[in-house]
Amino acid sequence: MPTVRGISGPYRFFFYSFDCAEPKHVHVRREKMLCKFWLAPVALSFNDGFSATELNRIRRLILDNRGRLLEAWNEHCGS
Repeated sequence: MPTVRGISGPYRFFFYSFDCAEPKHVHVRREKMLCKFWLAPVALSFNDGFSATELNRIRRLILDNRGRLLEAWNEHCGS
C-alpha cells in the first residue's frame, strides 16, 4: 500500500496496489475515517466518517498536490 509522502497535515494519502485498473484516485485516512477521491477531475468517490468541512480541506490538499499525487500514481501503476 504505497503512501504519498510530503503532504502536510494529519492525513495519510495512499493507493492500493489492486486499484491500478481503476481511474486514477487516492485514498485518504485519518484515524478511523477514510475517503477516496478521483484525481482527474478531482471529485469525491467515497466517504466514511469525514465531515463536509474536512472533506473540503482534503480536496484542497489534493488540488494543491495533484501533480505529486499523479506522479506517485504513475510511478506505482504506470501511466
